[in-house]
Amino acid sequence: MTEPLWEEIRRYVDFGPAEEARLPKLLPGLAPSFPVVVDEFYRRILDHSGASAAITGGHAQVLRLKHTLVDWLTHMFTGPYDLTYYEQRARIGRRHVQIALPQQYMFTAMNVIRLQLLDALGPTAGAEDVRTIHKILDLELAVMLHTYREDYLAQTQRHERLATFGQLVASIGHELRNPLGVMESSLYLLRGRVPQEERNTRHLDRIHDQIKLSNRIITDLLDMVRDRAPDRRPVRLQDLLPQAVDATPRLRASMLSVQLPAGLPPVLADPNQLRQVLVNLLSNAVDAAGDAGSVAVTAVVLPDGRVKLRVEDSGSGVDPALRARLFEPLVSNKARGVGLGLALCKKMLERNGGSIALGQDGTLGGAVFDVMLAAVEAPSAEIKQ
Repeated sequence: MTEPLWEEIRRYVDFGPAEEARLPKLLPGLAPSFPVVVDEFYRRILDHSGASAAITGGHAQVLRLKHTLVDWLTHMFTGPYDLTYYEQRARIGRRHVQIALPQQYMFTAMNVIRLQLLDALGPTAGAEDVRTIHKILDLELAVMLHTYREDYLAQTQRHERLATFGQLVASIGHELRNPLGVMESSLYLLRGRVPQEERNTRHLDRIHDQIKLSNRIITDLLDMVRDRAPDRRPVRLQDLLPQAVDATPRLRASMLSVQLPAGLPPVLADPNQLRQVLVNLLSNAVDAAGDAGSVAVTAVVLPDGRVKLRVEDSGSGVDPALRARLFEPLVSNKARGVGLGLALCKKMLERNGGSIALGQDGTLGGAVFDVMLAAVEAPSAEIKQ
């Protein structure tokens, strides 16, 4: 039987019951130094342009991150050091990956904490106490490095799939534009020549709608394989969301609930790309909810300074068999879906330093999608739509 990763790491650094018992005893003597450790940690980050680039929320975000780091240190000395501890630390490591903190800075940052804690321990500390500090930080570093390795493997596989997908899309997409253009021109001529009867008009409108749908699919396919750099700037969701609502077909005011908190900070994103993400999510929600259903949009500011925008519907939810692959191209939860909308949302959000995930504990009983975006502090004059 393969040894679980967490147990393998513990065994490799020789972290056992003795260290588990010693760490809580060290906490009372070290806890008063945590603010100093944290201040030095973020001073080093803010003094380095490469590391500080991952912090986009200004001074307020730094203050929140300092409190989070104190909690992280406290948990490191209290445990319990079980699988739940590992999973919680791994989530923190994945967050470093999401905000694009380069691996070398994470490695160096862990060493800053190591040196600061050893200084706080003092020159008279016993050898076992020093070794225990080294062991727990080696555990933490190993977990962080594993999350970077997970991300590297996932990106490599995704890039390989997209490379093949992109070659096919680029050739087929451009070839299909020409016949669709001919159809659209012919349709225009037919409207002026056939009798304007209700049955004729209905069929011509249906042809026009299908041409528009085909063009939109081609555009989504080409957007998927292009790598256009976003024009990121502070954007107010309070201003952008109404534009997305207006651009969403079949979305009626009576079926939509929007709750954005007062004082919601602007987010850092390309307004055009973020608007397209919102339109895609709202369109999916409308399709899932149906004409008699409900769609809700809410937003909250997270303790780490990000804004979480949630879009949910009252539909039947996401097929459990598709959850793991839902954001991959050509995977759809719809009976007649193409499977491009969510994959395109994911790619656009990643370009903008954000992310998207299936949410939990929705209020409407259907699918829940959580969009994470970096919040920024900016003078109102700089905020653009």
